[in-house]
Amino acid sequence: MNTGQGWATWNPNGTFVDRYIGETEKGFLPVFTYYMIRQSLPGRDDGDEPRAVLSNLRNDATMHAWLDDLRLFMKRAARFPNKTVVLHVEPDMWGYGEQAAKGDDAATVPVARVGSLRGLARKVVAIRDNLATNVVLAYHLSGWGTGVDLSLNDPSPTRTDELARKAARFYRSLGAKFDLTFTDWSDRDAAFKRAIYGAGPDAWWTGADHARAVRFIRAYSSAAHQRVAVWQLPLGNTIMRAMNNTWGHYQDNHVQWLLGKDGRTHLESLAGAGAIGLLFGGGADGTTCACDARGDGKTDPAPIDGNTRRSYGADDDGGYFRNRARAYYGRPVPLE
Repeated sequence: MNTGQGWATWNPNGTFVDRYIGETEKGFLPVFTYYMIRQSLPGRDDGDEPRAVLSNLRNDATMHAWLDDLRLFMKRAARFPNKTVVLHVEPDMWGYGEQAAKGDDAATVPVARVGSLRGLARKVVAIRDNLATNVVLAYHLSGWGTGVDLSLNDPSPTRTDELARKAARFYRSLGAKFDLTFTDWSDRDAAFKRAIYGAGPDAWWTGADHARAVRFIRAYSSAAHQRVAVWQLPLGNTIMRAMNNTWGHYQDNHVQWLLGKDGRTHLESLAGAGAIGLLFGGGADGTTCACDARGDGKTDPAPIDGNTRRSYGADDDGGYFRNRARAYYGRPVPLE
């Protein structure tokens, strides 16, 4: 907010929001991920992300700017009173706060201007209520906020339930009613993580990892009384020849698990657990896109690891997501 480079500077007077909402096609919901605290001064230049986020929260000038920036967003969104707008508030920040909290209590995490993370959450809701009642507020649930990574540490079913209830206790300690919760499983393709970050084989999710993630959502949703959207799902697959683990064409298996051969069973289990939606798209340049982001057109390089299917079109994932999404919408999973 205080760098001269935030979203409010992209178009005059914060009209990026107006343009994005205005360009959203009928039948779609515009979703804004408000991810500002990490990139703001003075913490922006601190390489230790948790420390940077928590120190920015304690900085009076930073939080003054943050609250003003949030009010600007609400005022712009309020110009579309008949349009539902989703604001996904500060992924990662709540997770770092959860790790810093004493006794899973957000009131123990200091925040300038509002006293604590509890005060901040309540302020966010109050600003929305006062300025933009058409905005749906989404809290962000970081599974690792409990101190245990669900996919790396492989907690038992009983332990998974305990961790979900712990996360729900922290959410409830905010004393603020968000409309829904977002969570993220993996924001980059597994093959991208291995090639770019040197991650090990556990970057690939197994059936047990997916089952654990569904279980975590079920226990959290029940304890927090929140419906959950799974956000920033990577778009790679292991089916199409286009997926040859080069820049923009990295493999992953989340789309297959959700929309592939057994996808309906998996989606029904997610819906029964409290999930209400899925949002796809990698969190970094070079991850796979269900579009021709690389501008290389239809590609069918030599198969690797059994990915023998030829591309349906020019999309960097070989058109697999577009194909499976079209099939899904022919018979969508109903939500209760």
